[in-house]
Amino acid sequence: MASPARLFHCAAVLAALWSAPPPVRAGMLFPRETSSREVKELNGLWSFRADRSPGRTEGFQEAWYKRRLAESGPVLDMPVPASYNDITQDPALRDFTGWVWYEREAWLPRRWVEDPGTRVVLRVGSAHYYSVVWVNGAKVAEHDGGHLPFEAEIGGVIREDPAAAPCRITIAVNNTLTLETLPPGTIQYMDDTSKYPKGYFVQNTNFDFFNYAGIHRSVLIYTTPKTHVDDITVRTDFADSVGVVSYDVSVQGASAAALKVTLVDGAGRCVASAAEPSAALKVPDVNLWWPYLMHDRPAYLYSLEVRLTSSEGGAAYEDVYILPVGIRTVRVTSTQFLINNKPFYFHGVNKHEDSDIRGKGFDWPLVVKDFNLLRWLGANSFRTSHYPYAEEILQMCDRYGIVVIDECPGVGIKDIRSFGNASLAHHLAVMEELVTRDKNHPSVVMWSVANEPAAEMPPAGFYFKTLIARTKALDPTRPVTYITDSNYARDRGASYVDVLCVNSYFSWYHDPGHLEVIPIQLNTQFDNWYEKYRKPIIQSEYGADAVPGLHNDPPAMFTEEYQKVVLQSYHQVFDMKRKEYVVGELIWNFADFMTTQGVTRVLGNKKGIFSRQRQPKSGAFILKERYWRLANETGRLPPWTKFPCPL
Repeated sequence: MASPARLFHCAAVLAALWSAPPPVRAGMLFPRETSSREVKELNGLWSFRADRSPGRTEGFQEAWYKRRLAESGPVLDMPVPASYNDITQDPALRDFTGWVWYEREAWLPRRWVEDPGTRVVLRVGSAHYYSVVWVNGAKVAEHDGGHLPFEAEIGGVIREDPAAAPCRITIAVNNTLTLETLPPGTIQYMDDTSKYPKGYFVQNTNFDFFNYAGIHRSVLIYTTPKTHVDDITVRTDFADSVGVVSYDVSVQGASAAALKVTLVDGAGRCVASAAEPSAALKVPDVNLWWPYLMHDRPAYLYSLEVRLTSSEGGAAYEDVYILPVGIRTVRVTSTQFLINNKPFYFHGVNKHEDSDIRGKGFDWPLVVKDFNLLRWLGANSFRTSHYPYAEEILQMCDRYGIVVIDECPGVGIKDIRSFGNASLAHHLAVMEELVTRDKNHPSVVMWSVANEPAAEMPPAGFYFKTLIARTKALDPTRPVTYITDSNYARDRGASYVDVLCVNSYFSWYHDPGHLEVIPIQLNTQFDNWYEKYRKPIIQSEYGADAVPGLHNDPPAMFTEEYQKVVLQSYHQVFDMKRKEYVVGELIWNFADFMTTQGVTRVLGNKKGIFSRQRQPKSGAFILKERYWRLANETGRLPPWTKFPCPL
């Protein structure tokens, strides 16, 4: 339950939230259309209103959800999915903190309403950060946390009055951050009325990206039969030329059901089948899922078709769900990261879900453009800094062979109060949601539970020991890490991770302008971390700001020349250490992104090798040459992929 501080100390709001039913939390299969399932998108223009009352509580006190939102006051057109911050010319809305309200009316097919054997589910892909959802004025769900989906069955609500049309969906979203949220933050009230208006407050955060808010991913209504496939868990292995796909299928709504599980190859041929809810399918002459540029046939996907039939109460039900499956293994030694028992070297990027106007809103043209740029670079991996990305992005990674370090929103954990029991309980819940959502993606090879936490604080040891142990229990097949800052002298959680991921910005935040110190400081960083923990290391962040088109010789900070030299200086050390225990390098950042206004940022963070509009800086060509050369050093690529890249 959200804390009172999060909700601006409003008893009426708390009472409204406490009465809400829980969202659907069992399986979270991605909604797919099949012969038994339908999907209706609710993307487009929604009615929108920000609650600008002093306590941000007027919407709950006046029950805006009980009638059309326009009847409560003036509304705006607001696109979904999108952040609301950059859509208007209103600076107050751009930096708004508190409750905003969305509303959309949707016509549902009559058979959905009239057939009690059809489940009707409302799903929100992501909303930042606390959400309450009503359908026709009835509360159906609430969810704590952004970046991850939540859903609720609404069939009972829409069938209470079958003649009512259309269906009215109201979603209230609050972007307030506290010390117990992910990411954490604080609300600071400015009580000096000689300097600030009465009741003035600001949202403080400890992360370096703009706190975009709103409904960021698709809102869907989808159907399943009353008896349905609720969840599927797949784990894969292989020996010689035989692959193994072990699966568990969870069924809801039936005391007994018949299952037919079929594994189909890329040509549509059945290669294995079973009729049990749990089994291990053997795949002869297996085609493994390989990362991009690691094999001449990367990203091979099978399809696992689950077909369920049952009879309940005299009614017959059939449900079909199809899950893409990549057969591959992941293993870590003291010096290597192995995919399919072959050494894998991460040469990739960190990213943000960030673009002009849309903010963090999901946008297919931008996604496809980014993947084309990744392949042009010769990048084989990225990290979802600093939160889970859209499910559709991971599906693209599965299809293209881009390896993913999947990170939760644990960024900015700097205050000792954020290591308390309430914070840990929420962090554990978020990791469970993340693993439940992403466990079947072959592209996801490692979980990251936090970015640059203040791990030197005494509570951090227990906190991360508990968090990492729980994550490994949820998914024993993948290693777990968190991203550490090389500046921390004593890290109380690093002994529990499987891979050390280290961020450092030598000659930028440390010894700014002194490029000559990079080699000695980076070598010292690697040697110190490896000597202490004896685990493989990924340089998970490094880089320098470069304003596009700004040049100077000799190189000076913020110029493209300076960024190039920083990259080249790091690369020289990487080339020595990757022969020992360094297993990856991820540039910060793929593209420039927006941040909170401040004296160190000029319209955002400029450490991208591409501009925010996805145009290359000089550093992009440095990385392109390097990444293709690294890929070709493996000697496993077919002739048509030899450097320079063909794209």
